[in-house]
Amino acid sequence: MKQITISSIKIDVVSKDIRNIHLGVYPPTGRVRIAAPLKMNDDAIRLFAISKLSWIKRNQRKYEGQERISPREYKPRESHYFRGRRYLLRIIEMESAPKVILKNKTYIDLYIRPGASTEKRHEIMTEWYRTELKKQIPAIIEKWEKILKVKVNAWQVKKMKTKWGSCNIEKKRIWINLELAKKPEHCLEYIIVHEMIHFLERHHKDKFLYYLDTYLPNWKKLRFELNKFPASHADWNY
Repeated sequence: MKQITISSIKIDVVSKDIRNIHLGVYPPTGRVRIAAPLKMNDDAIRLFAISKLSWIKRNQRKYEGQERISPREYKPRESHYFRGRRYLLRIIEMESAPKVILKNKTYIDLYIRPGASTEKRHEIMTEWYRTELKKQIPAIIEKWEKILKVKVNAWQVKKMKTKWGSCNIEKKRIWINLELAKKPEHCLEYIIVHEMIHFLERHHKDKFLYYLDTYLPNWKKLRFELNKFPASHADWNY
């Protein structure tokens, strides 16, 4: 992937087998990306970027004040998010199998063996998030299969560095970012619906937006809410 700079703004440029050029500004840092047709030369891409400079800056300003979360150390009273709510971590050392228990609306209790490393604490928490997220997904997919008249053949939760979700249209598979376990369920639902609509329309064109507007008319509000929640130290792209 190459990069150009316009008015001190770095722009990632990807050449793809597409008909039209696409421009995006992505949360949480306001990263700018252009997907350009293979036949489009560098000068034309640069002119396009210049013509969209005001739009780029306007959209970047949306993410300037977003709270960022530093890498977690899994220490007592550290903030952790689950389904859109902030909790305080409590560490409970005991000689038994590790586990995570949600205590009312305030605490996440992490049970670990004495001397467990930060890496081990992270591993336990990550698997708990994965398990809890997997509990939410089937009902959402089943609901929207009936509404959209499409079938999801398989789904999976995995860590992603740059996307909230992705899909394989031909095989009717979707992947959900593990980080969504920390977001409200309606934000998770928005991402699942977004990926399922790709089964009806591959590209983010007018037809795709028509489907979103029709079946999930508040999708822009949901996207804004998803992006305003504190972001981890990784950069997400949607």
